[in-house]
Amino acid sequence: MLIHETHQDVETSADGKGSMRIYLYHPVIPGFSQAKFPGVVIFSEIYQVTGPVARFARQMAGHGYIVAAPSSYHEFTGPEPLAYDVRGTDDGNRYKIEKKVHAYDEDAALAVTALLSLPSCNGRVGTTGMCLGGHLAFRCAFDKRVAAAVCYFATDIHSKTLGAGGDDSLERVGDIEGELVMIFGKKDNHVPPAGRDLIRKTLHEEGVCFSFYEVAHAQHAFIRDELSKGRYDPFVSKVCFEMLLEVFGRALRADLGPRDGGREKVEDVC
Repeated sequence: MLIHETHQDVETSADGKGSMRIYLYHPVIPGFSQAKFPGVVIFSEIYQVTGPVARFARQMAGHGYIVAAPSSYHEFTGPEPLAYDVRGTDDGNRYKIEKKVHAYDEDAALAVTALLSLPSCNGRVGTTGMCLGGHLAFRCAFDKRVAAAVCYFATDIHSKTLGAGGDDSLERVGDIEGELVMIFGKKDNHVPPAGRDLIRKTLHEEGVCFSFYEVAHAQHAFIRDELSKGRYDPFVSKVCFEMLLEVFGRALRADLGPRDGGREKVEDVC
């Protein structure tokens, strides 16, 4: 499948500080100009849409998804990616905290709307992201228009450190109506065991439809194929990508209709 890359600049309510750039990666099948595809919002790590994020987006587009990748720090800087160096890391971590939580949510809603406004979108949208983006994908799943979310090592959901104005991510878990996949490395010190346990416990208590994976030898950012400080694991990344394709294939390609009410009866047999 071929890919057409463009971008949209959309206005936000961010104190008059300019628009947000959404990078678009659109699948193309020659001879089928009327084809429709599901949409996926990809949220990036603290460095905005870097090479690894763009390559991830192209993989998704190559599997038949229209991908929207917003630049999250439009209040502070341009849409260009931050460098994988000390200054880029410091800036990204500072912006992550200074940006207001409701502004992240507005960005997510605008990205979903941008996908649904495309005549080539089939009307179903999912979301994914890594690091900061995993946390933002988790929050994007509060949007009733989102049918599925895959969150890679979603940073600090448990510790309420996202942005200014109070991070209520765990308090809003009950808002998630789509299917959720959480992926962590067991050696990830950004989301320690107690934090992962709290996230999993809360998802259970709120009745969310979710899968929860902890990769035995993986650290933080293990899917980043550039400057990952020796943590990139290509084989495990491929396995996790297959998990993503499985849930998105069910939730975004098929028209499942509304979820049945009540609990499924599970027979106690071998």
